[in-house]
Amino acid sequence: MPRFLLATWMMSMLAARLLAQSSTPAPAVPQTASKSPALPSPSQSPSAKPTTEQLVNSLSPADLQAAISLLKSNFTNPDAITDTELNRATIQGLMVRLPHGVMLLPNRESASMEAPIAFYSEILDGHIGYVRLGSLNSANLQALDKSLSSFATKKVDALVIDLRASQATNDFAMAAEFAKRFCPKGKPLFTLRKPAARQDRVFNSDRDLAFRGLIMVLTDGDTAGAAEALADALHFYDKALIMGQPTAGRAVEYSDLPLPSGKILRVAVAEIVSAEGHSLFPEGIKPDVPVEMSMVDKRQIFQLSSEKGMAPFVYEAGRPHMNEAALLAGTNPEVEAAEAAQQRRGRSPEKPPTHDPVLQRALDVVTSLEIYQKR
Repeated sequence: MPRFLLATWMMSMLAARLLAQSSTPAPAVPQTASKSPALPSPSQSPSAKPTTEQLVNSLSPADLQAAISLLKSNFTNPDAITDTELNRATIQGLMVRLPHGVMLLPNRESASMEAPIAFYSEILDGHIGYVRLGSLNSANLQALDKSLSSFATKKVDALVIDLRASQATNDFAMAAEFAKRFCPKGKPLFTLRKPAARQDRVFNSDRDLAFRGLIMVLTDGDTAGAAEALADALHFYDKALIMGQPTAGRAVEYSDLPLPSGKILRVAVAEIVSAEGHSLFPEGIKPDVPVEMSMVDKRQIFQLSSEKGMAPFVYEAGRPHMNEAALLAGTNPEVEAAEAAQQRRGRSPEKPPTHDPVLQRALDVVTSLEIYQKR
């Protein structure tokens, strides 16, 4: 073998041996005791790992000061840790950590309240009054009184109070006026508590009941501010069942504070405390009977109800039935036949009408309770 080929062969063999040695696992080395806490292994449950919020909440005042100091002196971009950026992060963090308690508005015009929503009433099933209060204002209060008077002559014995169109307002005195129609005279309705001034404003009922009977209250995320205080008072004194979805959690009095740039800092300065003594802010009111419904469908129904009433959106019209065989097979020959007939006539299959499952559930409960009481 030529000398240069021999040298090449020897070098390749040596490299292969070194590579084999490096890939051999190293012998286990006994571990010495350590005083530092063991880190969680990747196989542990994710729930055992603290979240970022939990870690931040666990920082002491000394930790927070040290963290800011370390960031300023060690972060790769010192210009990103200026006092201005820290102040911006503080405001942004407070808006996240205090939902509905701190808000930033672009200008004074955007701080104005929404346009008022009109009152609506109807009698369903011949004896169940339905009232959608809309905005809690004096005009709608007069309309409510008129409807309650009419219900009394028509032997309405159950009432559905719909607060799903009662947007936020700071007028808790007006909310108390609505509550007085249903809550016993001489009882406290709710309290507006302002910790800064240590002054509580208690709202009491000072008039006789305008309605005596079963009450259901409908709520969702559009039920906000004073309407939440009203819902809670009805729930406490009338044992009214609350149905729908949780309220907005904005039962507070806001103060709009102008900033030098013209922007508005909206701050919750007082909160509503229920007759039971618990605050409605920021959790809001959870329904006794949760019922899901699309906000888009609800607003469409409310818009159409002024012409059609609420009944068409509660009582389902007749439609093809599903027999037992179709149920097991996952098909419905009756529906398929109806759709095929519509297509032959040149029409697309009819879309199911918009339905209000929240109101439907309330009516079902009223009917069930009446049957139970008769027994």
